[in-house]
Amino acid sequence: MIRTLLVRGLLVGLLAGLVAGGFAFLAGEPHIDSAIALEEAAAAAAPGDGASAPHSHEAGAPAEHDHGEGAVVGRPVQRAGLFLATGLYGVAVGGVFALAFAGLRGRVGPRSEPLLAIAAAATAFGAIVLIPFLKYPANPPAVGDPETITARTLLYVVMVAVGLASVAIGVAAARRVTVQEVWARGLVGGVCFLVPVVAAWVLLPTVDEVPSGFPASLLWDFRVASLGTQLVFWAAFGALFALAGERAKARVG
Repeated sequence: MIRTLLVRGLLVGLLAGLVAGGFAFLAGEPHIDSAIALEEAAAAAAPGDGASAPHSHEAGAPAEHDHGEGAVVGRPVQRAGLFLATGLYGVAVGGVFALAFAGLRGRVGPRSEPLLAIAAAATAFGAIVLIPFLKYPANPPAVGDPETITARTLLYVVMVAVGLASVAIGVAAARRVTVQEVWARGLVGGVCFLVPVVAAWVLLPTVDEVPSGFPASLLWDFRVASLGTQLVFWAAFGALFALAGERAKARVG
């Protein structure tokens, strides 16, 4: 059964990754192009040899190239690589999700496997995407100091760990409550979930490296597209994983 779930997770993850890649291509790439144009214009106007500093197209992801004729990785290659990246991301997430789903079945969450798949996908989106994003949102090119990439990446990983730990703490607390009322268990679980999240938001340092004069609308649109890509991925993944489970159940029945 675990092998079947693992294969399902890998295939569904690949498909959801390609769907998310399509969304990112349509919704995110125009904003990246606009940010790159601003960056190159600033580099051309700056004194010196005109060489631009290394930068990232994703928050916390190092890159050392430019976008001109001598670019190590040109924009057409980057656009094609977008689907490869989201596909590989989907495969990796699908494998981990399938193993976690096998451990959750019959123990935590809804008894219906399709509902469990959707609930688990929604929880994963909240824990490893939404919570870190609210503290450390993604930035387009020309935003962020290349020298702080490692520090920003570590802070983001810490927030991902906090999100996962908070979900585990909230679920464990709700299961330990002896009262029968669902609302009471939900309240206890919700409070236990929020305490570490709020503590991390307050205690971890704030990162604000947006240069003065950077268009606020471009920054907002890029971040919305970045979050939207993750939302599309997890929504597609949860729905497809649930659908695949229903079809497998119908064949067995």
